[in-house]
Amino acid sequence: MKRRHVLLGTLGLGAAGVWMKRPQTLPGGGHSDYFRGLSALLHGEKLARPTMIVDLDRVDHNIAELQKHLGDKAYRVVAKSIPVPGLIDYVMQQSGSNRLMVFHQPFLNQIAIDNPGADLLLGKPMPVTAAARFYEQLQPGVFNPETQLQWLVDSPQRLAQYAELASGLQTAMRINVEIDVGLHRGGLTDPAELVGMLRVIEKHPQLSFAGLMGYDPHVAHAPPVLGLAEREFGKVQSRYRAMLDALYSTLPAARDADLVFNAAGSPTFRNWTHVHGIANEVAAGSALVKALDFDIPNLDTHQPALFFATPVLKKQPGMAMPIVAQIGAAQQLWDPNREQTFFVYGGYWKARPVSPPGLVTNAVYGHSTNQEMLNGSAAVELDVDDYVFYRPTQSEFVMLQFGDVLAVRQGRIEAVWPVLPQVA
Repeated sequence: MKRRHVLLGTLGLGAAGVWMKRPQTLPGGGHSDYFRGLSALLHGEKLARPTMIVDLDRVDHNIAELQKHLGDKAYRVVAKSIPVPGLIDYVMQQSGSNRLMVFHQPFLNQIAIDNPGADLLLGKPMPVTAAARFYEQLQPGVFNPETQLQWLVDSPQRLAQYAELASGLQTAMRINVEIDVGLHRGGLTDPAELVGMLRVIEKHPQLSFAGLMGYDPHVAHAPPVLGLAEREFGKVQSRYRAMLDALYSTLPAARDADLVFNAAGSPTFRNWTHVHGIANEVAAGSALVKALDFDIPNLDTHQPALFFATPVLKKQPGMAMPIVAQIGAAQQLWDPNREQTFFVYGGYWKARPVSPPGLVTNAVYGHSTNQEMLNGSAAVELDVDDYVFYRPTQSEFVMLQFGDVLAVRQGRIEAVWPVLPQVA
């Protein structure tokens, strides 16, 4: 056989191999019964715009699943993950908890109005100017920050700032100390540093020690090999215990005090179910609505409860690209999921289309917050004025982008809820 023939044959086999690796056609079709029902609901309400939906039946299911794993610990609702006053109220009522974790000063001011009986813990250390603004904007009412609010402090420097603010305002401030249990996103790592801060708090007439907070979501993302997750969670407990030992050695009366030792988050609250003598409460919010980033083993029994829908504005056959038309033709030839093109109302969200199945974004065409391009195979059943449904990758920011949220139950609207304000 001539060398030329061998070379051509090899090239032919290589090209065939590359062609075999082209994308497979994704499952297509139309909406499932669930999304068909939501689509009919939106059409009936004439909501021809991007609209956020929370399914209360699924939220109920998720609350029940969370409560199965609380063990002897209290539950603190993470407000930033469900930043809708009506939904926060609903979750508090259904879960029986009056504890909230808050991450944003305007949210804090609004929640003090909406939930005057709540016990509030800051979920991140706020700049002292934000803390001062909270007091400036605080409206007179039942809520008493001296007994119902814990400020989170992550360093001796920030503690000094808060001490100065408390003295200037002549108001009592409860201090919860952030400890680093392995995430390495700030907080104390040295028990001796905690001892020094405890001494400062003890001597200050306006400050009181309220507890510790250690956040450990990294455990859920440890590689599932060689028992790394189990070993890391063991280290998390050891780090937390070291801080508790320093606390009790410095302030023996703390053993019998009503203090908050907060731990976990949606990815890891199950890990703490049978751990005793460290955390006395766990926090979770995203587990209640299960955005895409929370499709993890620890939440395998939870149901997605948050979607948004947006109308299709335009439908085109094939895959047309500006400037160099051949790029579109090449994409369509290579990827069978480029046989149809759709442009939807809005776009570039932290989300992925989930219904009808088979829709994909187009990185070559690019994203648009005005009219996002989606592509699909010929099997995708979708027309102009139909709705595309998305699942957010996370809830906390995406829920704030659509205005009022529709709370649905069994395919009917039970409530229409505004979101928390971004300014105060």
